[in-house]
Amino acid sequence: MSAVCLVQQDAERLERCVSGGGVAVYPTDTVYGICCDPDDERAARRLYALKGRPAAQPAAVMFFTLERALETLAELGEGERAVLRALLPGPLTLLLANRSHRFAAACRTDPETLGLRVPRLPAALSAFTGVSSALMQSSANRSGEPDARTLAEVPPSLREGVDLAIDGGELAGTPSTVIDLRDWERHRRWLVLREGALPASAVEEALQAAR
Repeated sequence: MSAVCLVQQDAERLERCVSGGGVAVYPTDTVYGICCDPDDERAARRLYALKGRPAAQPAAVMFFTLERALETLAELGEGERAVLRALLPGPLTLLLANRSHRFAAACRTDPETLGLRVPRLPAALSAFTGVSSALMQSSANRSGEPDARTLAEVPPSLREGVDLAIDGGELAGTPSTVIDLRDWERHRRWLVLREGALPASAVEEALQAAR
């Protein structure tokens, strides 16, 4: 894989774009993503239109550091906090109970559930840890089509339709593993909904240690 090393200005451009109501394409630890402010319904509708994504389907919310996620999600229980520390950062999307009904634009018709991403950024993308705001994010592809490993693989309609596109070089190309942890705090139950970049066996090992 070939990486492009991002600088502080790239992180600042991304944060300005999102906070200003814009939509951006950017590199993650897995595939290229498309993002906006998770509290901005107008920006969310534009993101969904660019992807051709069903309007009711939820999107994940990404924080670039685990500390910011834990600080923002103050309502998390001790069991949930322990499991987040065991699993994140990493190539995972964790479904959590959304008790405070945060990030309505991202959660869509399921306000009880929050999809959380905290990527394990490679050194080339570490400048993104300077982004303090949360991002509503999805993969930068048309719904149902292949994920993009490079900026050139992002469909032209997305690259030309967003306000900002950041090139991070070639990425790993395997999407995140999706884990349902909504019943973890009460019953320590979990379920793999999609096996992706992190094998289910590695998730199980980390969760056993967090029980």
